[in-house]
Amino acid sequence: MHSKKASVADMLIYTTAGLISFICIAPFFYIVSVSLTDPAVYVPFKLYIVPDKMSFASYAYILSNSNFISAVKNTLFVTVIGTALNIAFTYTMAYALTKKNMPHRNVFMGVVIFALIFNAGIVPNYLLVKNLGLINSLWSLILPVLTNSWSLIVAKSFIDSLPEELEESAKIDGCTELGTFFRIIIPLSKASIATLTLFFAVGHWNTYFNALIYLTDSSKRTLQVYVKSLLVDASTNGAGTTGNVDLLNLPSETVRMATVVLAMLPIMAVYPFVQRYFIKGVMLGSIKG
Repeated sequence: MHSKKASVADMLIYTTAGLISFICIAPFFYIVSVSLTDPAVYVPFKLYIVPDKMSFASYAYILSNSNFISAVKNTLFVTVIGTALNIAFTYTMAYALTKKNMPHRNVFMGVVIFALIFNAGIVPNYLLVKNLGLINSLWSLILPVLTNSWSLIVAKSFIDSLPEELEESAKIDGCTELGTFFRIIIPLSKASIATLTLFFAVGHWNTYFNALIYLTDSSKRTLQVYVKSLLVDASTNGAGTTGNVDLLNLPSETVRMATVVLAMLPIMAVYPFVQRYFIKGVMLGSIKG
């Protein structure tokens, strides 16, 4: 009887998990299907699971659109440079905070915890960016967010979980603090670095609100702002035309869906390679945290 009840419970769990998975995945399949549908046979408001007739016309238009290419370049710059600086600042500060003999260490930790709980808000952040002269600059999406309290605590907890004997051995061998950091701490922190790298990269790639309020030049807009202009505007005529591709001959919905798919692809391509570090990178650092 017990085994029968257990099997029924398992069936309910699997069914529920499958239903939730379907609800999450179905919209993605719909978006891909619409983006691959031939504009000649596309019917608005029709549910597409499989394209009636496959075509890459919408993708060809988007990839030939200078505004889209410019938005991708801007987003790549912010993502690559921003993520590299995020990791550099996060781990150097986290390593310093692990040193018990650091002057005013408790004060700095208090500031980190305070920033974790309280947020200055939109107006102070905007005034900070303005006073730094970063308005209408891609650096406005990078410099004000070089690190954050949550990432600092995760990185610090991970470094704290490493055996102290390793640092002591390095110092006996003549390593300086910088040598210990680069030769011991960083190589042993690859799991947490990979995890936080993905978190930072996804955050930069999906940046929208800051780009919307800090960037006034349309040539500097990021990919998510460009996608918003396609999804929210009544038509995509403002996106412009390039080469021999005429947007007026393409249904706006197929162009919009193709843009959404292209905006998701880079992160989807990177995610599987970093996923295996998630549990080790986040959970291991919480042992002492």
